[in-house]
Amino acid sequence: MFRPFLLCLRQHQVPVSLREYLAFLEGLSRGLCLYDSEAFYYFARSALVKNEAHIDRFDKAFSATFQGLEMLSLDDVLTAFDLPEEWLTALAEATLSPQEKAMMEGAGSFEELMNTLRARLAEQKDRHQGGSKWIGTAGRSPFGAYGYNPEGVRIGQDRSRERRAVKVWDKREFRDFDDGLDLGTRNMKIALRRLRQWVREGTTTELDLPNTIRASADAGYIDVKTRPERRNGVKLLLFLDVGGSMDDHITLVDELFSALKTEFRQFRHFYFHNCLYEYVWTENRRRFTERLSTWDILHQYGSDYRCIFVGDAAMSPYEIAVAGGANEHWNDEPGQIWLERARQQWPRHIWLNPAPQSLWARTHSTQMIRQIFENQMYPLTLDGISQGVKALS
Repeated sequence: MFRPFLLCLRQHQVPVSLREYLAFLEGLSRGLCLYDSEAFYYFARSALVKNEAHIDRFDKAFSATFQGLEMLSLDDVLTAFDLPEEWLTALAEATLSPQEKAMMEGAGSFEELMNTLRARLAEQKDRHQGGSKWIGTAGRSPFGAYGYNPEGVRIGQDRSRERRAVKVWDKREFRDFDDGLDLGTRNMKIALRRLRQWVREGTTTELDLPNTIRASADAGYIDVKTRPERRNGVKLLLFLDVGGSMDDHITLVDELFSALKTEFRQFRHFYFHNCLYEYVWTENRRRFTERLSTWDILHQYGSDYRCIFVGDAAMSPYEIAVAGGANEHWNDEPGQIWLERARQQWPRHIWLNPAPQSLWARTHSTQMIRQIFENQMYPLTLDGISQGVKALS
């Protein structure tokens, strides 16, 4: 039954041995993760992945194998299985017509939305499903999960659906970009090489052939001359938006990340979500425990660094312009202030946007970011990278 999963793992270059696969099957046969999709994922990962560097590849193989499976009808589920209540609750997900969605209005402002949430939390005592007021599921309330509201706070939902949430009240896991990705073509690397500036530094470890020939001819014997190696002198900082709508662009950003890490020796990367705030992180699985102060990074890396921001810039405008508007935490200062500080610290900067350029005008937040960066926003295409490299040079 799970043989296609094994083959898919190997196609994604996850080294799974036969012994590990048999241990995985034995665990399933003993009911270690019965009726629990999350437990199945973590058990499979624990049994089949030996190196954390392969977790991203495992996630791709897992998604390719198990997404899109045919869903059983509700009657089939109720008669055939004894499923947990939360599985059945998710089946009640609201489905609204475009006309119904158009009739619904947002809260009016970010402050009004947060004040309303505080009042709901104080009043509500029990679980609620459906409706348009209380915090619950499958309704039209601005607060909850598996429903619809044009401006809401998402609470207790596994992933984004309508991408309308102003704030997300959940702890989510993002994944790091894979720097070991083997690019299908060399075009992206070639475009980035235009940014390289060769300098000679370090000890004399490279043979200087012209001077060796000249010195040997004068001395009458072989007189070996050496010189410092040539290295790329460009220093580069990369800030990557991760999670949410950026999940649609993972493959493209993976390729960029891999190319940058290959081409630039003095290279550092940091992750953020939607907009830059007071902290960033370098590993998504440790983003709540090993945060880095943005102030420290601004002071640590000098103005001689080039800076690239990568993100689709698709978010609530509150996340850019309002204190407390961040999607997942309460920020004391608007994201715009932090972006301005980054621009001032690293004058040579650009923003690469993986979303199609034809869609930028449809998102207000994209226009705001583009204005902050004084139109230094380029599409994440070969032509866009070439234009960005010229701006950074």
